[in-house]
Amino acid sequence: MENIPNKIENMEVADETDTRPIELSENENISISSTHRGSIVSTPIVLAAVEEEKYNTTYPNLGIALVINQVNFKRMDKREGSDKDRDNISSALERNGFDVRVFNDLTREDLIAMLKMIASEDHWQNSCLVVVVMTHGEKDVLYASDNVYPVSELWEPFVGDACPSLLEKPKLFFIQACRGNNLDDGVKLLKVVTDTVDARSSPEPQPYVIPTMADLLVMYSTYDGHYSWRNPVNGSWFMQSLSYVLERNAHSDKEKDLLQLLTAVSRKVAYQYQSNVPNKLKMDAKKQMPCIVSMLTKEFYFPKNKNTN
Repeated sequence: MENIPNKIENMEVADETDTRPIELSENENISISSTHRGSIVSTPIVLAAVEEEKYNTTYPNLGIALVINQVNFKRMDKREGSDKDRDNISSALERNGFDVRVFNDLTREDLIAMLKMIASEDHWQNSCLVVVVMTHGEKDVLYASDNVYPVSELWEPFVGDACPSLLEKPKLFFIQACRGNNLDDGVKLLKVVTDTVDARSSPEPQPYVIPTMADLLVMYSTYDGHYSWRNPVNGSWFMQSLSYVLERNAHSDKEKDLLQLLTAVSRKVAYQYQSNVPNKLKMDAKKQMPCIVSMLTKEFYFPKNKNTN
C-alpha cells in the first residue's frame, strides 16, 4: 500500500480552479444529450460467458495516449501550470509504454476532427486507448480554446461499432476540469471505515453481444458539481497525483490492477491537498475528491518492461 504522508500540501502560490467565471452566452447554449450507435432488440440477450478476468495486454503495442492540454482561451483565464501537468503526465504514460501524442490549445472543430482521425486508425495491434484532457469545465461540458462541447464527445468516436478495432479493449479517459461551482469544506474524522463489495457472474460460454458503452472508464478530477483545483506553479492536484502514481507503477515489479492505481490517485488527492487561497477565505482550505465512472468488464494491468527508461 502506498504511503501517504500526513502533511497537507501547502503551496506558496495561491491555488486556482478550472472553471469559467462567467455564464454561457445565448449563442453558446448546446445540447448535452448524445446518440450512441447500437441496435435495439426485442428478444432476450444471453449474457456473455467470458472466462478471462483480465484484459489482454499481449498485443504488440500498449496503445495510443492522447494528451490534450488547453491553456489559452478566447474568453477565459489562462490555465497557468497546465504545461507542467502536460509534461508530467506525458512522461508517466511514456514510461508505462504508451505512444503519447500531445495536442495544445485545440479549437472545438480541431478537437473533434482529431478524435475522429485517431478513431479511424488501426488499433487491432493495440491493447487499449488513453485520453487525457486538461481544460476549463462546467457541469457536463468542457471548453476548447474557442467554444464549449459536451464531455461525451470525447468518447463517442471510440465506443461501440464507431471503432471496431477497440471493441472489448479498455478505453480510459482522465479529465482535469471543474464540474460546477460548489466547494468541498471537508469533514473532520475520528475514524475511517472502509467497506468492500465483491460480485461475480459465470454463465455458460456462448455467442454474445456487448453493450455499446462496455470497457469504458472515465476518471474526473472532481465529483459532480464541484470545483477542481490547480496550482499555477505546480500544476493541478489531480494530474500531479495521477502522474506520480503512474510513474511509480512504471518502475514497480508488482502488478496492480488499474482500479487499485486510480484509488491510490484518489487517496492522494483527498488526503494530501487542500486549497491555499489566503486572500479569499471562502475559497481557502477546501478539499477535492476525484470521481471514477467505470464500465470496465475485466481487470486491467499495465504490461511490464515496455519502456521504463
